[in-house]
Amino acid sequence: MLSERAKKLKSSPTLELAAKGRKLKAEGHDVISLAVGEPDWDTFEVAKAEAIESINKGFTKYVSANGIEELRKAIVEDLKKDYGFDYSPEQVSVATGGKMSIFALLQVLIGKGDEVLIPAPYWVSYPDMTELADGTPVFIPSTEAAGFKITPKDLESKITPKTKLLMLNSPSNPTGSVYTKEELKAIADVLKKHPQIFVMSDDIYNKLYFSGALAPQILEVAPELKERLIIINGASKSYSMTGWRVGWGIGPLPIIKAMANYQSQSTGCGNSIAQRATFKAITEGGKELSAVQRKLIERKNYAVAEVKKVKDVSVYNPDGAFYLWINISKCLGKQFRGESVKTSKEFCAMLLEEKKVITVPGIEFGMDGYLRLSFAIEAKRMTEAFTRMNSFISELK
Repeated sequence: MLSERAKKLKSSPTLELAAKGRKLKAEGHDVISLAVGEPDWDTFEVAKAEAIESINKGFTKYVSANGIEELRKAIVEDLKKDYGFDYSPEQVSVATGGKMSIFALLQVLIGKGDEVLIPAPYWVSYPDMTELADGTPVFIPSTEAAGFKITPKDLESKITPKTKLLMLNSPSNPTGSVYTKEELKAIADVLKKHPQIFVMSDDIYNKLYFSGALAPQILEVAPELKERLIIINGASKSYSMTGWRVGWGIGPLPIIKAMANYQSQSTGCGNSIAQRATFKAITEGGKELSAVQRKLIERKNYAVAEVKKVKDVSVYNPDGAFYLWINISKCLGKQFRGESVKTSKEFCAMLLEEKKVITVPGIEFGMDGYLRLSFAIEAKRMTEAFTRMNSFISELK
């Protein structure tokens, strides 16, 4: 009955875990969720005020498929201010979330037989969205010793005549690792030898960087890649607007136009009110963003210190985003009350069942032996979560 495309579909593991957490909470359990990639602080005041004003003014109708002009102008002006990159508003397509921007890009760029290079560990949706575009995901493994970043040699080894796209995410979900300018230049040097390869730079966490205002960007060190580069970003993370669903793609005009056309035949257009709110967040949310950046650094330092108290695990100290990538390999192969814990998925399932703490297994990100958790949560609940985790691990035999 279902199409072959539908048979490939899998639900998002992070959203699935979030739904399970909400169900347990509704049943009266004290659940601590560290699974979903969203901040626990509210949307910026300037954005909320603008949304209310837009509703009251009647700005509630359809808008252009590629987004309202003032938002697209604000996006390119912000990018110019941040990195010095020159784009026109016509080279921006606004969609219903960064995820939709990536989905639209893959739909218009990738065809049957095209290979998409995905460094691992990766955001859970990259492989499935690639397959839904009839592409073939090709994974590039990384190591903890390399900071969970691929090397030029790693990249070169996976390139074939069928390679069409490299998906680059820095700061990374799930590890929080960030490529330096030197590392990006080395990757760019490989890409220059293969002119058929496009690059998607997923910059959704670029303003949530712990060593400066902005994470390095590959176009800074390789401007000659501009006609092959598509930048993805959005309002969800930096401005705490996950539920508003505003994201965008920036890049070569033919690709951006195709993305807008795809959106016009699927979602139609993005939410008009949310776009006005995002415009305000970008243009007037600087103070609130600076406060968020300071808060995240404090929380990161606190979370790393707390997880170091947990038995038999180690943690990668992230450079950006708001996740901890925790090595639980010492816990695997043990037993919990006579039941074997073989994989990160089993570990996370038992931790939820027994201690009501939700984390995401590393296997969902293409690397078993790890788990991802968010530290965008208040300190008291974070400490309680790690206390429960430690209690669980102490019971492993």
